[in-house]
Amino acid sequence: MSVLSNYMEKEKLLKQLQEELQALENNKELKQELEFKDRLTALMTEYGKVSRDVCEMLDPTYTASKGGKKATSADDGRKKRTLKVYKNPHTGEVVETRGGNNKTIQHWKAEHGNEEVVSWVVDEKP
Repeated sequence: MSVLSNYMEKEKLLKQLQEELQALENNKELKQELEFKDRLTALMTEYGKVSRDVCEMLDPTYTASKGGKKATSADDGRKKRTLKVYKNPHTGEVVETRGGNNKTIQHWKAEHGNEEVVSWVVDEKP
């Protein structure tokens, strides 16, 4: 397709979309819905509420139908990491952690190397 024909096709689509938009703007039902939305937004702002609050007020089963409890930073839909238990053979110290940011584990890795510290895992729990 040439650049000119591509341009003409896009121009035709743009004109068609503008006509559809114009028809929607003249639609009485759309005008009513937009007015309702504006008033509702103003009311929510006045009372310090967000759409979720309003939905929960109007339908107490709203959160249950959307997958149960609200997601938080600690519960973002991912499963928990495996709990790993490390035992330092040099000191006998035991550390349980679910992540790699444990200060003791990081210190051990800096001192003894990653591969050696990974070999110190004595137990893994879900």
